[in-house]
Amino acid sequence: MRAPRRAGVGDRPASRRIGPITQTHIVRFAGAGGDFNRLHHDPGFASKAGFPNVVAMGQMHAGMLAGFVSDWLGVEHLREFEVRFVAPVLLGDVLELSAEVVSVDGSVAEVDVKATVGGRAVIAGSARAVVAPA
Repeated sequence: MRAPRRAGVGDRPASRRIGPITQTHIVRFAGAGGDFNRLHHDPGFASKAGFPNVVAMGQMHAGMLAGFVSDWLGVEHLREFEVRFVAPVLLGDVLELSAEVVSVDGSVAEVDVKATVGGRAVIAGSARAVVAPA
């Protein structure tokens, strides 16, 4: 097992860019997760629901964000991870994933996490992880 990462308030990893999101990303995630809602693969259905095109599954980009945080802090050190979906992710969008330590209490860091598209938040969330004091 890896030792906990040293972390202090204000620490952040380099952001990660993913995309542009393609129909292939969405189809692969649908197959893996079993989410075959027509919003994710039928442009006409998505249009009738008020979207300009199909919408990526929220769990897809939440999973990308979880992977980003666990790559940084170590999955074995994560204790909590929660997200709130703020806006849809559409075909062609490029996700920018980021995280920042906002507090450290003993050996537990509180981390704000987010995914944005062109500066617009699509996911806001938080994580708690065991860290070594900075």
